[in-house]
Amino acid sequence: MISTSNISLRVGKKALFEDVNIKFTEGNCYGVIGANGAGKSTFLRILSGQLEPTTGEVIITPGQRLSFLQQDQFKYDAYPVLDTVIMGNKRLYDIRNEKDAIYAKTDFTEEDGVKAAELEAEFAQMDGWNAEADAENLLNGLGVGEEFHQKQMKELTGPLKVKVLLAQALFGNPDILLLDEPTNHLDLDAISWLEEFLINFENTVIVVSHDRYFLNKVCTQIADIDYGKIQLYAGNYDFWVESSQLMIRQMKEANKKKEEKIKELQEFIRRFSANASKSKQATSRKRALEKIQLDELRPSSRKYPYIDFRPEREIGNDVLTVENLTKTVNGRKVLDHISFTLTRDNKAALVGPDELAKTTLFKILAGEMEPDEGSYKWGLTTSQAYFPKDNSAEFDSDETIAEWLTKYSPIKDATYVRGFLGRMLFAGEDGVKQVKVLSGGERVRCMLSKMMISGANVLMLDEPTDHLDMESISALNTGMIRFPGVIIFSSRDHQIVETTANRIMEFVNGKLIDKITTYDDYLASDEMARKRQVYTVTEDEEEDD
Repeated sequence: MISTSNISLRVGKKALFEDVNIKFTEGNCYGVIGANGAGKSTFLRILSGQLEPTTGEVIITPGQRLSFLQQDQFKYDAYPVLDTVIMGNKRLYDIRNEKDAIYAKTDFTEEDGVKAAELEAEFAQMDGWNAEADAENLLNGLGVGEEFHQKQMKELTGPLKVKVLLAQALFGNPDILLLDEPTNHLDLDAISWLEEFLINFENTVIVVSHDRYFLNKVCTQIADIDYGKIQLYAGNYDFWVESSQLMIRQMKEANKKKEEKIKELQEFIRRFSANASKSKQATSRKRALEKIQLDELRPSSRKYPYIDFRPEREIGNDVLTVENLTKTVNGRKVLDHISFTLTRDNKAALVGPDELAKTTLFKILAGEMEPDEGSYKWGLTTSQAYFPKDNSAEFDSDETIAEWLTKYSPIKDATYVRGFLGRMLFAGEDGVKQVKVLSGGERVRCMLSKMMISGANVLMLDEPTDHLDMESISALNTGMIRFPGVIIFSSRDHQIVETTANRIMEFVNGKLIDKITTYDDYLASDEMARKRQVYTVTEDEEEDD
């Protein structure tokens, strides 16, 4: 068990949270949610001991081991991948190294023998002989193939390092597991594996995530950071949405009744305070009035953008025809004679672990890359808006946000442009901020503003939820569902794929599996299970993640 006693944290004059008393118990998975900047990751750093609170303390049951997801991708560059995972249980890793060092001695003494025996006993008690096999199982489950297990961490790409660090956090059955955005950089298959792992995990889990489907799948309780407090709610994310809204409604209704009672008492006092025969009753009502206190309804720190893609023209029947499209990247044929046709009612999701194939197709369809063979043709009535996975080139400029968006606006009026910025929470002086200094989330919101202002009737989105908070992801999900045009998109957010797509497309060894179906039905299909057995992630595809 892990708990906090009167934890407060102040950054300058601002208090992220104050006097937090909360208990996290065994057998539960707690989802920590809140707006960007509310202090979710900061709270996990306090729990893990990486950050000292301003006041209060963290209390951990004596003898329990805490494990957390490391954020520094370069910390273990000097170590092999398997060793990095086993380091998740530091005591086990140290014992292994210590006994190996003893056995390597040329002048092995009787004392060394006694010490080695003690270490061997402790090693066996900690199931050390299965450590490498357990580490390999975790890596395989997360999509890190066996060809990487003996490599040095410095040889791996960023996304693979993230998966190794996640395996490290999960290793050795920790008593308390802290995970900060564990689904970042994971494909939907790896996320699904992690969900099953956490569902079957019997100890305490505390996880920060923006993935609503993930929180619904794994969480038994929600810890909501808002109003400078942390409030626990039983149930998953959807239950939190319902119960928190119900609580606010009940407080508003209670306040309304109190306000009506206040008016009634004030009216009686006004009418009869000067009346001698009613003076005692008036005095009694004054006392009753003083006791009535309205519930404080503090403004939430959550802010919801308004995402509404409105096409300028209706799309025709001919949308997109792709014939025998072929492309080799880094020596691997990621698209192998791909053919398909998009129609006006399609919202197609590109899914699966082959990130490079998906991004390559988007770049070709957006005109940023030429295919080696084959062709594609957009319908005459179509206009496309493209959201690239890597948007850094878009913001290599000294322009302000308003100047940047005006470039893409068909109407150059400043008020018109600022209206689109306002929808994406860029208010007031935000418009004069230079685009080159924007955060990842701000850049994504700018790109979505650009897509909205374009009036396109075809949207191409390559992982648009990266860097977005939960409120923005929810708004994007709603905007995609309501969009009357055609969408072709990739996303690691299960809920967006399931609620938006009516067509599922996946690349397997360069070939295309194309089904008119929902994502959940696709996952359950026999064909999907069979093809999983013949596909492995390669380092080339990770490079483009």
